[in-house]
Amino acid sequence: MRLDTARYEARQRVRGSLALAALLGAFSILIVYLYPSIAEAGADIDALIEAFPESFQEGLGVEAYSTIEGFIAAELYQFIWILLLGLYMAYAAGGTFAGDIESKRLYLVLATPVSRTRVVVEKTIALLTPLLVLNLVIPLVVFASTVAIDYPLDPVYLLAVHVLSIPYHLVCLGIGQLLSVTFSRGNTAQLGGIATVFLLFLLDSVTVGTELEWLGDVSPTRYIDPTEILLHENIYVGDSLLLFAVTLLLLFLSVVRFHDRDL
Repeated sequence: MRLDTARYEARQRVRGSLALAALLGAFSILIVYLYPSIAEAGADIDALIEAFPESFQEGLGVEAYSTIEGFIAAELYQFIWILLLGLYMAYAAGGTFAGDIESKRLYLVLATPVSRTRVVVEKTIALLTPLLVLNLVIPLVVFASTVAIDYPLDPVYLLAVHVLSIPYHLVCLGIGQLLSVTFSRGNTAQLGGIATVFLLFLLDSVTVGTELEWLGDVSPTRYIDPTEILLHENIYVGDSLLLFAVTLLLLFLSVVRFHDRDL
């Protein structure tokens, strides 16, 4: 399989992926270099955090700022890496098909001897470009920065955060792509992807530690916790496998929907 569509679209995403990596890399350095000043008041900040409800702490992954692991997990990975990058993946995937249908570009692709299944698979592969670039760049930047300030993170668990977050981002991608093959307007699918991922994040955050905690089980954020990995050094491979299975289901539904719809 030559994967012409995948190679072409991946090349189109390289420049944006590098720009995003540079932006997140710079922000990561800023966050890391703030830690020494935070560490001086770490005990006071931890006392303030403990005053908040347990559901707030667990929902946002905020537990301990007195350690570099807890600080980086909460300030960088819980919010930027999990939430915002998840929203970005849903947004990017949302425009993949709907945007091409709206601009009529997809008709040119389907005019060639290529199956719809192959189009879906190759476009999905191309969407992995930003994930590949970011997971190669950001852990190196974060680790080098923590070494530079003499508070080095354990590289094993830092790498684990990135590896185990990939299935989560793939689920976000799958949500956006399913919406993209359902709607014919790019903005509708993109905004729908952002709204869906954000609402699932809120559902997990507001129900954790309550009697309605079971409702948050449908949220992909329930199955990835950077604080648990970096601070407590707990790795749950089963959760990642579940997210990967959900990704395959979303991809299958995207293929079925794309086959059935009339362009």
